[in-house]
Amino acid sequence: MAVGAQLYARHCASCHGTELQGQPNWRDRAPNGRLPAPPHDESGHTWHHSDEVLFQVTKKGLAAVAPPGYESDMPAFEGVLSDQEIAVVLGFIKSTWPPSIRERQARLSAKTR
Repeated sequence: MAVGAQLYARHCASCHGTELQGQPNWRDRAPNGRLPAPPHDESGHTWHHSDEVLFQVTKKGLAAVAPPGYESDMPAFEGVLSDQEIAVVLGFIKSTWPPSIRERQARLSAKTR
């Protein structure tokens, strides 16, 4: 998990927080109409998404999976992080969740395969 933590710190923490806490008021749209970066800890909604959705959002950016017209500051990391590095970062994030949330997210991921 050390590599995942390092990659997270380098590429994700500036928006999602060093403690995965997200940006303040992440549920409320900013003046530009975009939502602030959500937390990746158990208080957020990251765990509500399958592994495939999380991978695609990270690789292609939120625009790749969001409804038409939805705007986000979530960039694509394709060309910045390899597929393996994306998987390692997501593994690190998931490792911070309580077992019950990890189990729920794993069941969700299994249904979408």
